[in-house]
Amino acid sequence: MKTKIWKKIICLLAALCMLTGSAPVVYAEEGKAEEKDRTLSPYFCVESEEIGVDSFPLKKTSVDVKIDGIIADTYVVQTYANEGNGPINASYVFPASTRVTIHGMQMQVGNQRVTATIKEKEEAEEEFETAKSEGKTASMLSEEKPNMFTMDVANIMPGDEVRIELHYTELIMPTDGTYQFVFPTVVGPRYVGPVIDDCGNREEWNGMPYLPEGSQPSGAYDINVNVTSGVPISSLSSSTHDININWDEKTSAQVSLADANDFAGNRDFVLDYRLSGEAIQTGLLTDSNETENVFMLMIQPPERCEIEEIPPREYIFILDVSGSMYGFPLDTAKALIRDLVSNLRETDTFNLILFSGTSSQMSRRSVPATQENIDKAIKLIESEDGGGGTELAEAMETALRIPDDPETARNIVVISDGYVWGESEVFQLIHENQSDADFFSFGIGFAVNRYLMEGIAKTGQGESFIVMEEEEAAEAAEKFRTYIQSPVLTDIQVSFEGFDTYDVEPTTLPTLYASKPIVLLGKWRGEATGTIKITGKTGTGTFTQEIPVADSRSGSNDALGYLWARKRVERLTDYGMSPGNPDVKEEVTQLGLNYHMITPHTSFIAVIDIVRNPDGNATDVDQANPLPLGVSNLAVGYRIGSEPGEVLLFAALVLMMFLPVLSRKIWKKKEKSVDR
Repeated sequence: MKTKIWKKIICLLAALCMLTGSAPVVYAEEGKAEEKDRTLSPYFCVESEEIGVDSFPLKKTSVDVKIDGIIADTYVVQTYANEGNGPINASYVFPASTRVTIHGMQMQVGNQRVTATIKEKEEAEEEFETAKSEGKTASMLSEEKPNMFTMDVANIMPGDEVRIELHYTELIMPTDGTYQFVFPTVVGPRYVGPVIDDCGNREEWNGMPYLPEGSQPSGAYDINVNVTSGVPISSLSSSTHDININWDEKTSAQVSLADANDFAGNRDFVLDYRLSGEAIQTGLLTDSNETENVFMLMIQPPERCEIEEIPPREYIFILDVSGSMYGFPLDTAKALIRDLVSNLRETDTFNLILFSGTSSQMSRRSVPATQENIDKAIKLIESEDGGGGTELAEAMETALRIPDDPETARNIVVISDGYVWGESEVFQLIHENQSDADFFSFGIGFAVNRYLMEGIAKTGQGESFIVMEEEEAAEAAEKFRTYIQSPVLTDIQVSFEGFDTYDVEPTTLPTLYASKPIVLLGKWRGEATGTIKITGKTGTGTFTQEIPVADSRSGSNDALGYLWARKRVERLTDYGMSPGNPDVKEEVTQLGLNYHMITPHTSFIAVIDIVRNPDGNATDVDQANPLPLGVSNLAVGYRIGSEPGEVLLFAALVLMMFLPVLSRKIWKKKEKSVDR
C-alpha cells in the first residue's frame, strides 16, 4: 500500500512540474539571452534599464488603412532605434491577417531610403548574409506562417533610426451582413511539443522572446482607418478599442484610436461595420492590363431557411486547458462550452475532450444530451485551471477514434487560443478525415492564432468564431447553433457560358453554412461577354442566380491580381495540401516573383550599398514581444524556485493535491475495518 501511495506522490510531483513549465524557459538579462534550447519555445526577456546596453526597441507603429467596399489597402510603418553603444543585428516577429498579400516594402535609415526587391527565399538569405558580413545595412522580410512574418536587419549603427514600411492588400468578407477588419498587433507564444514529424524532426524556427506578464513596451501605436462605400454605412464600432469616428456624410468615415496612450500592441484591433440597403455588394469586378485579365465574382446567398425537422447531430467538443489558457481565456472558454452543451437538443449526443500536454475524454462513446450528462460535462470543465503544453493533434486523434453512429452527422468543435506550433500536422489530420466530420473552431483571446483557428474551419468545411470577452460567449454560441442547424446552400456549382475563364479560385465550393457571399477570383481570355450561372440546393428547393458579364464594373482594380495570387498560394500551401511537393514550390515561387509578393518561398530584401560597419562586429538582438492581453506567464513557462518562497509553495501545492488521495485511502481502510 505504501509503495502505491508514494508512486502517486511521484506522479503528482512530475505532473506539477509540467504544469509550472509548459515550455523551456530562457531568461535574458540586460538584453543578452542565455542559450537554452531557444529553437524549442518562446522565452522571457528581462529588459535592462542600464543606459548604453544593446537594444533595438520599437519606438512607434503607424497604421493607415483604406477600406473601399470589400478591399482593404494597408500601409504599416514601424520605427526602431539602436539605443546602444555598438552596431546591432536584430530580428523581430510580427503578425498579419491570414488573408493579406504583402506586396511592398521599403527601408529607411537616416536619409537613405531603399525599396526592397522580391527574390527567391534562399537567394534573399544569401544576399542578406553577404551584406551583413560586408558591413552593409540590410533588411529581409520572410514568411514563417501565412499570418506570421520575421524581419531581420543587419549593421544598425549606434543612434540609427530605422523605418520599415510595408504595403499589403486583403479582402474583407461579410458574414450575416457584418464586415470585420482585423489588424493583429502581437504574435502569441507557440507551444512546441517534443516531436513534430514521424522522423523526430522539429520545424526550424527560433522561438521569440516575450516580456513577462503585465509588461508593456514604451512604443506608441497609431491606427487610422478610412472606410468608404457606395451605399450608406449603417454602423461602425470596435469591440477591442475606444475609437473616434469622423463622418463624411453617410458613405465615408475616418476612424482613429480615441486615446493615443491606450496601448494597442497587446491585442488585435477589430473594426466592425454594416452597410444599409444593399448589405452585401454583389456582382462582377474586372481588371485588365498588358499581361492578364482578372475578375472577382461575389454572389449573394439565399436567405437562411427554417427547417422544422433537423436530423440528430453528434458534437465532440475539444477544449484547450493548457498553460496559455490560464485565467481569462479559460474562464471565457468555460462560459462558452457551458452554453454550447446546455442548449443541445435531447436527440443530440456529445462528448468532451480536455487537452494540454495530454488529453482526457468524458466518455468512451458520445452520450445523449440529458441533463445528467450535461451536468457531468460542466463539472468536468469547472475543475480545470489551465497548465501544461498544447498537444492539439493528439486530442483530435482521440476525438476521431470515438465510435460513431452512421445515422448521425458528426461535428468536431475545437476551443483554443491556438498557441501551438506545427499547424500543418493538424490540417493534414483534418484533410484525412474530411468525410467523417465537419470541423468548427472557437478562438479565445485578444491575439488568437487566427491561422490555426480559421484553418481548422476552412480545411474542415466548417466555420470559425473568435471570442474576445466572456460576455461574447453566449452570442458566439448562438451563432454557432444557427449556422450548424440549417446550412444555407449545398451542392454549389458554377458554370461560365460564353465567358472564356481559366485559373478560377477556389476550384471547389464547400457547403455554405454562414450568410456570406460566394467569392470567386479568376482570369479570362478574349472579350468580357457571356453569363455566369450559380446553382445549389437550399432547405426548400433549388437556388439559381445568373450574372451577366457585360454588367461588370471594370476599371483600375489593381488589387484583383494580388487577391487572385494570394488565393492560389493559399490553396497550394496554407493548409498543408501539398507539403514538400517540388512542383508546388516552383509554382508558388513564380507567383511570388510575378506579383512581387511574400510567399513561403519568396522574401523581400533591401540593402544600402554603403559599408557602414567595416569590421563587421555587431551584437545579435531579438526584439521582445509583450504577452497578449489576458495571457499569463504560464504560456511561456515558469521556473520553480526562481523566487523566494516558491519551494514552500511548491510543497504546499503537492500536499494539497496528495491529501485527497491519502484521505480516500485512509477512509477506505477504516471502512474495511468496520466491515470486518
